[in-house]
Amino acid sequence: MSNEARNDEAGIAAKFWKALKGDRVVMLGLVAVEEGHSQPMTAQLLEEHQETGGPIWFFTSKDTDLARALGESHRAQIHFSSKGHELFAAVHGTLSSLDDRATIERLWNPWVAAWFEGGKDDPRLLLLRFEPERAQVWLNENSVFAGIRLLLGRDPKQEYQRKVADVNLRQH
Repeated sequence: MSNEARNDEAGIAAKFWKALKGDRVVMLGLVAVEEGHSQPMTAQLLEEHQETGGPIWFFTSKDTDLARALGESHRAQIHFSSKGHELFAAVHGTLSSLDDRATIERLWNPWVAAWFEGGKDDPRLLLLRFEPERAQVWLNENSVFAGIRLLLGRDPKQEYQRKVADVNLRQH
Protein backbone atom coordinates (compact mmCIF):
# COMPACT_ATOMS: atom_id res chain seq x y z
CA MET A 1 0.00 0.00 0.00
CA SER A 2 1.40 3.41 -0.93
CA ASN A 3 1.98 6.16 1.64
CA GLU A 4 -0.75 8.18 -0.04
CA ALA A 5 -3.25 5.33 0.33
CA ARG A 6 -2.25 4.88 4.00
CA ASN A 7 -2.72 8.60 4.60
CA ASP A 8 -6.15 8.49 2.93
CA GLU A 9 -7.09 5.46 5.06
CA ALA A 10 -5.90 7.13 8.28
CA GLY A 11 -7.77 10.33 7.41
CA ILE A 12 -10.98 8.48 6.67
CA ALA A 13 -10.63 6.45 9.91
CA ALA A 14 -10.15 9.71 11.86
CA LYS A 15 -13.30 11.13 10.26
CA PHE A 16 -15.20 7.99 11.28
CA TRP A 17 -14.16 8.29 14.95
CA LYS A 18 -14.99 11.99 14.99
CA ALA A 19 -18.44 11.37 13.46
CA LEU A 20 -19.16 8.51 15.89
CA LYS A 21 -18.17 10.70 18.84
CA GLY A 22 -20.68 13.32 17.69
CA ASP A 23 -23.61 11.20 16.56
CA ARG A 24 -23.35 7.96 18.61
CA VAL A 25 -26.46 6.13 17.33
CA VAL A 26 -25.59 2.94 15.45
CA MET A 27 -27.38 -0.17 14.29
CA LEU A 28 -25.83 -3.14 16.13
CA GLY A 29 -26.35 -6.77 15.22
CA LEU A 30 -24.82 -10.18 15.75
CA VAL A 31 -23.40 -11.91 12.69
CA ALA A 32 -25.52 -14.90 11.55
CA VAL A 33 -28.16 -14.35 14.27
CA GLU A 34 -31.77 -13.61 13.33
CA GLU A 35 -30.76 -13.16 9.68
CA GLY A 36 -28.54 -10.22 10.54
CA HIS A 37 -31.21 -8.27 12.45
CA SER A 38 -29.78 -5.05 13.88
CA GLN A 39 -31.18 -2.64 16.42
CA PRO A 40 -30.43 0.98 17.30
CA MET A 41 -28.00 1.42 20.17
CA THR A 42 -26.13 4.37 21.65
CA ALA A 43 -22.38 3.98 21.23
CA GLN A 44 -20.02 5.38 23.83
CA LEU A 45 -16.28 5.90 23.74
CA LEU A 46 -14.00 6.41 26.69
CA GLU A 47 -12.43 9.86 26.64
CA GLU A 48 -8.98 8.56 25.71
CA HIS A 49 -10.40 6.78 22.65
CA GLN A 50 -12.53 9.58 21.21
CA GLU A 51 -9.92 10.76 18.73
CA THR A 52 -7.99 7.61 17.85
CA GLY A 53 -10.59 4.91 18.38
CA GLY A 54 -10.81 1.94 20.63
CA PRO A 55 -13.53 -0.24 22.06
CA ILE A 56 -17.08 0.97 21.56
CA TRP A 57 -19.31 0.53 24.61
CA PHE A 58 -23.04 -0.04 24.96
CA PHE A 59 -25.42 -0.46 27.87
CA THR A 60 -28.31 -2.88 27.50
CA SER A 61 -30.53 -5.06 29.62
CA LYS A 62 -29.82 -8.74 30.26
CA ASP A 63 -33.39 -9.57 29.22
CA THR A 64 -33.07 -8.29 25.62
CA ASP A 65 -32.95 -10.64 22.63
CA LEU A 66 -29.49 -9.27 21.82
CA ALA A 67 -28.12 -10.11 25.28
CA ARG A 68 -29.63 -13.60 25.24
CA ALA A 69 -28.19 -14.37 21.79
CA LEU A 70 -24.79 -12.88 22.64
CA GLY A 71 -23.61 -15.26 25.32
CA GLU A 72 -20.17 -14.15 26.47
CA SER A 73 -18.88 -13.10 23.04
CA HIS A 74 -19.99 -13.10 19.41
CA ARG A 75 -18.99 -11.70 16.02
CA ALA A 76 -20.94 -8.49 15.47
CA GLN A 77 -21.43 -5.65 13.03
CA ILE A 78 -22.26 -1.99 13.40
CA HIS A 79 -23.87 0.12 10.69
CA PHE A 80 -23.44 3.86 11.12
CA SER A 81 -24.65 6.96 9.31
CA SER A 82 -23.69 10.42 10.51
CA LYS A 83 -26.57 12.85 11.12
CA GLY A 84 -25.88 14.86 7.98
CA HIS A 85 -25.15 11.72 5.93
CA GLU A 86 -21.59 12.92 5.29
CA LEU A 87 -20.24 9.54 6.37
CA PHE A 88 -21.48 5.94 6.32
CA ALA A 89 -19.72 2.90 7.80
CA ALA A 90 -20.05 -0.84 8.19
CA VAL A 91 -17.84 -1.94 11.07
CA HIS A 92 -16.95 -5.57 11.84
CA GLY A 93 -15.66 -6.83 15.17
CA THR A 94 -16.39 -8.81 18.30
CA LEU A 95 -19.04 -7.98 20.89
CA SER A 96 -18.67 -9.26 24.44
CA SER A 97 -20.44 -8.79 27.76
CA LEU A 98 -18.41 -7.44 30.64
CA ASP A 99 -18.86 -6.87 34.36
CA ASP A 100 -16.45 -3.96 34.63
CA ARG A 101 -17.50 -1.61 37.43
CA ALA A 102 -14.79 0.94 36.63
CA THR A 103 -15.96 1.30 33.01
CA ILE A 104 -19.62 1.46 34.10
CA GLU A 105 -18.70 4.32 36.44
CA ARG A 106 -16.84 6.17 33.69
CA LEU A 107 -19.59 5.82 31.07
CA TRP A 108 -22.64 6.25 33.32
CA ASN A 109 -24.76 9.30 32.50
CA PRO A 110 -28.35 10.52 32.96
CA TRP A 111 -29.50 9.00 29.65
CA VAL A 112 -28.28 5.55 30.66
CA ALA A 113 -29.71 5.99 34.17
CA ALA A 114 -33.17 6.64 32.69
CA TRP A 115 -33.25 3.01 31.46
CA PHE A 116 -32.26 1.36 34.73
CA GLU A 117 -34.41 1.95 37.83
CA GLY A 118 -31.81 0.31 40.06
CA GLY A 119 -29.07 2.62 38.81
CA LYS A 120 -25.59 1.19 38.37
CA ASP A 121 -26.53 -1.75 40.59
CA ASP A 122 -29.63 -2.71 38.60
CA PRO A 123 -29.50 -6.53 38.23
CA ARG A 124 -30.62 -6.20 34.58
CA LEU A 125 -27.71 -3.90 33.63
CA LEU A 126 -25.33 -5.34 31.05
CA LEU A 127 -22.24 -3.58 29.70
CA LEU A 128 -21.21 -4.56 26.17
CA ARG A 129 -17.78 -4.01 24.63
CA PHE A 130 -17.48 -3.93 20.83
CA GLU A 131 -13.91 -4.42 19.68
CA PRO A 132 -13.78 -3.01 16.12
CA GLU A 133 -11.46 -4.75 13.69
CA ARG A 134 -12.18 -3.47 10.22
CA ALA A 135 -14.62 -1.18 8.50
CA GLN A 136 -15.66 0.06 5.15
CA VAL A 137 -16.21 3.79 5.37
CA TRP A 138 -17.83 5.97 2.72
CA LEU A 139 -17.48 9.73 2.73
CA ASN A 140 -20.32 11.68 1.17
CA GLU A 141 -19.04 15.15 1.93
CA ASN A 142 -19.92 16.74 -1.40
CA SER A 143 -23.25 15.14 -2.34
CA VAL A 144 -24.81 18.46 -3.43
CA PHE A 145 -21.81 19.24 -5.60
CA ALA A 146 -21.98 15.78 -7.21
CA GLY A 147 -25.50 16.57 -8.43
CA ILE A 148 -24.36 19.91 -9.83
CA ARG A 149 -21.39 18.27 -11.58
CA LEU A 150 -23.72 15.69 -13.11
CA LEU A 151 -25.99 18.47 -14.41
CA LEU A 152 -22.93 20.13 -15.94
CA GLY A 153 -22.01 16.92 -17.75
CA ARG A 154 -19.15 15.89 -15.44
CA ASP A 155 -18.70 12.42 -14.00
CA PRO A 156 -19.16 12.57 -10.18
CA LYS A 157 -17.56 9.12 -9.65
CA GLN A 158 -14.04 10.53 -9.86
CA GLU A 159 -14.82 12.78 -6.89
CA TYR A 160 -15.54 9.72 -4.74
CA GLN A 161 -12.53 7.56 -5.64
CA ARG A 162 -10.59 8.64 -2.56
CA LYS A 163 -13.65 8.82 -0.32
CA VAL A 164 -14.13 5.09 0.24
CA ALA A 165 -11.72 3.04 2.31
CA ASP A 166 -11.40 -0.35 3.91
CA VAL A 167 -10.01 0.67 7.26
CA ASN A 168 -8.21 -1.41 9.89
CA LEU A 169 -9.61 -0.25 13.24
CA ARG A 170 -7.62 -2.58 15.51
CA GLN A 171 -5.66 -0.84 18.23
CA HIS A 172 -1.93 -1.16 17.73
